[in-house]
Amino acid sequence: MPSGCEAHRGAMLHFLDDPGNDPEPRPGTYEYFEDGLLVLNQGKVLAKGPASEWLTKLPSDAKVTCWQDGLIVPGFIDTHVHMPQLGVMASYGTQLLDWLETYTFPHEARFSDGDWARTEARRFTNLLLQHGTTSALVFCTSHPESVNALFEAAEEHGMGLTAGKVMMDRYAPENLKDTTAESYSDSLALLQKWHQRGRQCYAITPRFAATSTPEQLTLAGKLAAEYPDAMVQTHWAENIGEITWVRELFPERTSYLDIYDHYGLLGDHTVLAHGIHINNEDRQRLADTGSSIAFCPTSNTFLGSGLFDFRATRDADVSVGLASDVGGGTSLSMLATMAEAYKVCRLRDQTMTPWQAFYLATLGNARVLHRDEECGNFERGKIADFVVLDHRASPMLAMKEPFINNLSETLFNLMILGDDRAIAATIVASQVRYQRPALPQPDTLPTHSHTQGA
Repeated sequence: MPSGCEAHRGAMLHFLDDPGNDPEPRPGTYEYFEDGLLVLNQGKVLAKGPASEWLTKLPSDAKVTCWQDGLIVPGFIDTHVHMPQLGVMASYGTQLLDWLETYTFPHEARFSDGDWARTEARRFTNLLLQHGTTSALVFCTSHPESVNALFEAAEEHGMGLTAGKVMMDRYAPENLKDTTAESYSDSLALLQKWHQRGRQCYAITPRFAATSTPEQLTLAGKLAAEYPDAMVQTHWAENIGEITWVRELFPERTSYLDIYDHYGLLGDHTVLAHGIHINNEDRQRLADTGSSIAFCPTSNTFLGSGLFDFRATRDADVSVGLASDVGGGTSLSMLATMAEAYKVCRLRDQTMTPWQAFYLATLGNARVLHRDEECGNFERGKIADFVVLDHRASPMLAMKEPFINNLSETLFNLMILGDDRAIAATIVASQVRYQRPALPQPDTLPTHSHTQGA
């Protein structure tokens, strides 16, 4: 091993493939080391496995950080979240369309101010890290300043974000609307500046069909055809009122999904947020085109939009990501998002196992965002993004600890009872970017020089 490498020791879990949604995960889909060692070099994973096997192979100058009672997992990934909506999170009392008019649009208008945008972008990325999220697919606003600010903040932390300027040329306040031509030229300029610059990627971002003219959707599809490796993100079939309105605006199209299909916005780089009120024909078309749905459980319940059919979507072989959807969503925590996803499934007489939930929040979401060659698990050569979870972090988690019988129960407790308090540390490209204050000191472990996670 090269001189200067470092290692992190503790219980370690990562996924190699989709574990399925049965109580027992499919064989060979995950690796768990009760006492594991994650070896890093120059910001990437060099090796992983049992500590007893790898400690003796470390060079004498290797620094070993020990996380006693910590569970090391890949950094969480969020497939749909709004950077400019932190300030409207948990706003009372309306469904989607009224919520946009009452809370979202006035707040987003402030992002034409570059200083405000930079302050909020830093706040947003810091909060992601405090909640264990290291990568995300992000909506900005219609102002290029918001996109530049977010990518600049992500670069400061070494994070890999995918984001885009909202394209919105109708049915919005004048201080938020762009023009049809500007939406294309601004998006193109931002894409050419940021797409695949370091870890940053661009997403073509029409807000949703109602707020884009046919001409703007045509240009969005043109941009997607010109840059097929860029992501496409938008909203779809979230709310009954929204669906009715969109149907009135596009009477010539056979369905809501057909609008996006017609304008060339479906494909394996497309993520459609929500997809609640859909049918089997929609699911088949998603599967045929490789398009993904971002399952946004906390916003779907908070805004009263409906209950996503997780089983039917998986059975149709549609790719599903898990997403916080802040600010309609009520927490940036992917643990809290897992909990709400479980509840949504139970209300549909379905389930989501902890194995499936943790897979979705890590490797599954990396696959949705086409980042799985970069991150999502601990395979050799991947960027060392990971989170240390403390399964005794809150009084309730600590109370449950004596009753845990296996790893599945540990994961389930974390996803149902966990929140930002359970994030002991967040590491991005091997750099500690967040560490919870006053972590209990781990025991000293005998081998090589080492530091303690504190």
